[in-house]
Amino acid sequence: MTHGFSLTDDPWLRLPPTAGGLAQEHSLRTALLEAHEFGDLVVEVPTQRPAVLRQVLLAVVLDALGRPADEREWMDWFSAGRWTQEQRRRLQAYLDVHRGLFDLFDPVQPFGQIAGLCTAKGETKNAGLIVATASTGNNVPLFASRTEGDAFSLSPAQAAHWLLHTQCWDTAAIKTGAVGDPKAKAGKTTGNPTGPLGQMGVTLLAGTTLFETLLLNLPIGSPPTSADLPQWRRRDPADPHSAGTPQWQERVPEGLLDLWTWQSRRIRLFPETTGEGLRVTRVLVAAGDRMPHTPETEPHTMWRLEPTGGRSTSRSKSVSSPPRRPLRLQPGKAAWRGLDALLAPERQSRDAGQKTSGFATSKLLDQAGALAPDLCEAYPLRVELSGVAYGNQSAVIDDVMFDALPLPLAALEEDSDVRSAILEVAEQAEQLATAVNHLSADLRRALGAEPIPWDKGQRPGELVLHALDPLVRRLLAGIRGVEDLERVEAGQLAWEQLAWRRSWEVADRLLQAVPVGAFVGRSVAQGEGKPERTHRVSLAEASFLKRRAEILHRAAAVRHDRPDTDSQ
Repeated sequence: MTHGFSLTDDPWLRLPPTAGGLAQEHSLRTALLEAHEFGDLVVEVPTQRPAVLRQVLLAVVLDALGRPADEREWMDWFSAGRWTQEQRRRLQAYLDVHRGLFDLFDPVQPFGQIAGLCTAKGETKNAGLIVATASTGNNVPLFASRTEGDAFSLSPAQAAHWLLHTQCWDTAAIKTGAVGDPKAKAGKTTGNPTGPLGQMGVTLLAGTTLFETLLLNLPIGSPPTSADLPQWRRRDPADPHSAGTPQWQERVPEGLLDLWTWQSRRIRLFPETTGEGLRVTRVLVAAGDRMPHTPETEPHTMWRLEPTGGRSTSRSKSVSSPPRRPLRLQPGKAAWRGLDALLAPERQSRDAGQKTSGFATSKLLDQAGALAPDLCEAYPLRVELSGVAYGNQSAVIDDVMFDALPLPLAALEEDSDVRSAILEVAEQAEQLATAVNHLSADLRRALGAEPIPWDKGQRPGELVLHALDPLVRRLLAGIRGVEDLERVEAGQLAWEQLAWRRSWEVADRLLQAVPVGAFVGRSVAQGEGKPERTHRVSLAEASFLKRRAEILHRAAAVRHDRPDTDSQ
């Protein structure tokens, strides 16, 4: 029986109306043509959003319309708030011409898959194999409610999302060997890397509508070359870079379209009619194309510039700028703690030193910074960061990371007061955490114990950062559109006064938990000819209070001028 599900015309993208209300499923055609009427794409897990945007929405826009040639043309597109009649006509014509290539279950050219893909023994796997949150093989999420033996079925809409997600984020290591893959041995293919997005922390820009989000994630530049095609237009087996056969190769992308629709796996979905309707119950995932490295044309990642002392001679001769590696997210670390990288523009990136790394922000954030003077200063730009932490040779998913920050446009401008202020606030938060860690270490020494190792256990400084998190986010949202230096300073003072109390609350809990014996203190020899060093609670507390006053100098100055303020 022939099944069909057209991504072009069948509903599968969950989008809420900008006017308010519940999100509903819409077709690709409706989502693109009426993008100004919808808000954020609603997905099952955050890592699906960059997968759907890059693999489908952005790629269709780029292939159908090209991209703005310069900043003026980009602003013309953006200021309109919606597609022009000519752009709508071109998008409509594109979707009509290529409609057959977007059928998820087409028997000849299924979207994002290989028709007839099979193994020598005809094996298939449970559909949970492509669901990052499901238990399959070695990948067993901590709180999974299913086991690998449970039957797993996906609606066509769900299958489309997880298909795209697999192409972007799939785990590494061994994959099933497919018939027609000359590099498969003994029914398997080894050495597979993770999906391309798994190599980096993805940085997406979000606007107030889907239309604005699409433009914010569309780099300015020349149109795609004739060799740069999306995967659905590279299905001819005669194409040297064909995505329509089980054969794969290691190569660099031809351009943005090739990069965004990269086929890191060869996949086949097996649909069947069930009591619930059409469902995907079995899948086959085999090896796909491999990138030797993330190309510098990648617009959705921040970069780490390697220390100049670590560069190889051969590379330094051929490359004038420091080599780059995508910057990956750290589990449990809020996005604002990486503002030094997020706000390091290409034009003025923090240079790498002999032994220290430098940073450069994503091309899209750098582009937004260049466009900031033409956009309203109060524009509610949001930056979404997502990533995956892999474990056990990248063969399992340990954690899915996501964070969203309200980012003032002024922070993207070089030498702006807002930029300096929020970088200082982020640094102050880190310093307060360090000060509380020092307090903890001094209290433990007063008890005769060793400080908590920096790489083992949870140190109390993390509690400070957790307490300060909502304050930093409130400041980022409140400082949006503020240009006056006095108002910026007032915002920083308000932040410091709140941080003053929150950091003390954590420190006070540590002090309250100390037994009476620690107040007497303990003297420790420092070595021959050196005086003993005494550790006691009073000294530890005084040291913390001094550090806090130095870090939060505005709040300290106000308290000094107002002696009636409470002591702590």
